[in-house]
Amino acid sequence: MGNAEQLNVSGTHLPLVTLGPGMRLGVWTQGCELACPGCMSRHTWDRAGGVRTPVVDLLARWQEALDRGASGLTVSGGEPCDQPAALGAFLRGADELRSATGVRAAPDGGAPDLLVYTGYEDDELTAEQRAALATADAVVTGRFKVAEPTDLVWRGSANQRLCPRTELGRLRYGPHLTRVRRPHDAGLQVVVDRRAEDGTWPMRWYGIPRRGDLTAWEREGARRGLSVSAPSWRA
Repeated sequence: MGNAEQLNVSGTHLPLVTLGPGMRLGVWTQGCELACPGCMSRHTWDRAGGVRTPVVDLLARWQEALDRGASGLTVSGGEPCDQPAALGAFLRGADELRSATGVRAAPDGGAPDLLVYTGYEDDELTAEQRAALATADAVVTGRFKVAEPTDLVWRGSANQRLCPRTELGRLRYGPHLTRVRRPHDAGLQVVVDRRAEDGTWPMRWYGIPRRGDLTAWEREGARRGLSVSAPSWRA
C-alpha cells in the first residue's frame, strides 16, 4: 500500500462535514504553484511548509475514520496532483481498506467514497497524475476563480466541475452535479484549537465560503471585540 511513500501534508481533520456528503476524513496536501487569487488557503501554497507524512500513517487515520463510520475521504490542498506518486499510493491504499470485510456502508447504501480536489483541468493532467487518480470516485477540477462565484454545492467558483468517475461516484455525486447549496447545507466548519502560549486561540475553517463570508466574519468578530490575526486568506 505504498508504505515507503510520503505525502507532504498541511493537515487532516475528522470529522469533516463541508467537503462532500456525510461525515468524512479530510486531508489537505501542502504545496501549490497555481496560487489562485482569492484562495482562502494561502498557507498551503509553500512547498517548504507542511509535514512529510508516511502514507501508512495517513492510512491508519483513514482506518480510524472507517471504524467511526465515515462516508468518505476528501483530499484537497494545496494541490494534491503535484505529488502524484504519494497521492496515488494513498488513494490505492484507501481503496483497499474500504474494500476490506467489515467496513460499514455509507447512509445511501454505498461504500465510503474517495473525492479529490485539483486546480488542474482534466486535459491538463499528466499520465502520472491520471494514474494517481485512478481509484478516485469523483474529482473536482479547475482553478478557483474569485470573480466567478457560485452556489453549486462543494465548488468554489462557477468554472469548477464535479466529475464522477466510478459507479459509486455516479451514485453518490450524480444527484449533486447541478444542485445549489440549500440553507441547511454546511458551508464553513470552524474548529478552535487549544489556546496558544501567546494567549491566542488558533482557529481553522474547513469548507467553501460564499463570496464575502470571510470578510463578514472578520467584521462581526471585530464588532464583538474579537480580532483576527494572520488569516490564511490574506497575503
